[in-house]
Amino acid sequence: MKKIVIAIDGFSSCGKSTMAKDLAREIGYIYIDSGAMYRAVTLYCIENGIFDKDNNIDESLLKGKIEEVNISFKLNPETKVPQTFLNGVNVENKIRTMEVSSKVSYIAAIGFVREALVNQQQLMGNEKGIVMDGRDIGTTVFPDAELKIFVTASAEVRAQRRYDELKVKGQSASFEEILHNVEERDRIDQTREVSPLRKADDAILLDNSHMTILEQKEWLRNEFERAINS
Repeated sequence: MKKIVIAIDGFSSCGKSTMAKDLAREIGYIYIDSGAMYRAVTLYCIENGIFDKDNNIDESLLKGKIEEVNISFKLNPETKVPQTFLNGVNVENKIRTMEVSSKVSYIAAIGFVREALVNQQQLMGNEKGIVMDGRDIGTTVFPDAELKIFVTASAEVRAQRRYDELKVKGQSASFEEILHNVEERDRIDQTREVSPLRKADDAILLDNSHMTILEQKEWLRNEFERAINS
């Protein structure tokens, strides 16, 4: 059976990472979380003083250090779920905090950051057989991907999902703050100069606002079967 590249793009908190992980596990592909890569760079900036007290980014400092940022993914031997490592340290939980969420879109809008991470992502995809999710996978990273999905859901639904996720993890959360964060990230992602969030012309739209996990899985599997048999 031929192997393909599957690109899943869409708005924040649409469940892209979960669906991509599940699909990759089901079909035996490698999952790459591009959003986690930008979150890892954001965490690096927070921990290394690249944000000032007003949350402005020292871009010249970051540009001089971007080559030091090494991001990799390793499977958790117990859960079989990939986890994000920043310079050899597991940061999977750290990159999912509201502090990182509130800053990641600003980091992702910087041209040289996107260039550095896109280069890493394209190298990962050379061998095919991968599922990658993010904001510009089908438009910039893998414009020739054999299967492109663009995921959307209402801002309120996405904020509720994020709120529930944080509560399960025992983290304090405000629905109003999360909704504001979701809407602000949408605005930044769609209006940035470099690789703005948009649906590729040949991407298949998936609005999962009112879909169950099982319905979504079945939909994705059908699209995958169609792509590999075309």
